[in-house]
Amino acid sequence: MAPNLRHLRAFCVVAAHQSISRASEEVFLSQPAITQAIAKMEQALEVDLFTRRSDGVFITDAGKLFLIRAVRAQAFIRTGIGEARRIAQAKNGKGFDNLDQLISGVQVRALIAISKTGNFSLAAKLVGISQPSLYRAARDLERLSGIALFRKSSQGIELTPAAEISARYAKLAFAELRQGYMEIAEYKGIDSGRIVIGTMPLARTYILPTAINRISKARPGVEISVVDGRYEDLLHGLRYSEIDILIGALRSPPPIDDVIEEEVFEDELALIVRANHPLTLKQDITIEELAGYPWITPREGSPTRAMFKEFFAKQGHSLPESLIEASSLILIRGLLMDSDRITILSAHQTRHEQEQGLLVQLPMDLGDTRRPIGLTTRRDWHPTTAQAELVEALRMAGRNLT
Repeated sequence: MAPNLRHLRAFCVVAAHQSISRASEEVFLSQPAITQAIAKMEQALEVDLFTRRSDGVFITDAGKLFLIRAVRAQAFIRTGIGEARRIAQAKNGKGFDNLDQLISGVQVRALIAISKTGNFSLAAKLVGISQPSLYRAARDLERLSGIALFRKSSQGIELTPAAEISARYAKLAFAELRQGYMEIAEYKGIDSGRIVIGTMPLARTYILPTAINRISKARPGVEISVVDGRYEDLLHGLRYSEIDILIGALRSPPPIDDVIEEEVFEDELALIVRANHPLTLKQDITIEELAGYPWITPREGSPTRAMFKEFFAKQGHSLPESLIEASSLILIRGLLMDSDRITILSAHQTRHEQEQGLLVQLPMDLGDTRRPIGLTTRRDWHPTTAQAELVEALRMAGRNLT
């Protein structure tokens, strides 16, 4: 649902003053226009936002719920504008000081669409308007802000650094409103909405399936989407509101200060091989024997890869020569089952295969390989009830592993 930003501001001002006439003076809309704007919002949300009385208009409980999201969304828009001007070092006289009151939802959606596609035509299709209309909206936003937002590149159109930060906060604003729609649905007793979880390999085996099954039983109408990927990609999606929650190995401290981490449990690494691997017949395994077999390791830059390197370095031995980088448990399992390869990963990740007698742990002391596993969320994230329940389900699943 695309928001009308002026209507949204009118709603907030009416709620603050409990008066349409006072709001009219502040947002420069006529009283009939404000009345119509609020009526359209109520129609879209299918709830009454205000109770009308002779002594004023008073916000309803549903209105209070949505007001929190509307205020936060507008704050994100203002922050994005301020950060963009700071990055662009925009001087006084360039652009309008009250830009947050002038920009339209279409202009902001155009900015976001161009950031995703790098092309005016593709962005127009994404927004659902003609290419000339989108181009005009984008250039109007540039003119109003007094900041260069777009530049040509070898691939098409790219955003300037100022536009990138503005687009990020715009995405956060729109995500805030989507959560507002979810909360209104919850208020009406309807399970709806969508929760997006970014996951790294460890959480996929037990924690995430357990938590999803729990929340799906309690809220069958909530759609849950799971996104796999590299930590850097998932973190980017989290910070740009494309992902709600990230679960996996924590970086401790986080690589950037606008996210927070919460440890759910501690994990330890193990050396995993197929059942009947030659090394399973030995009582004492030497570092030379380990290095003589081919290995499967996580990619460079991951915490487990660092521990793998550290293990061989402490033993005073060079790394094995035959390495395959992989993070997919399905691929790792297939490689292990049909070869004498060794891998280093969490024992929790292969718990099902070990219970079935397909994979086993080698009796090798790896030293202290404990690492925190948990949740990463945006510092400014304010979860809906359904999202908060999913977070608690993830915590419970993690506690059951300890």
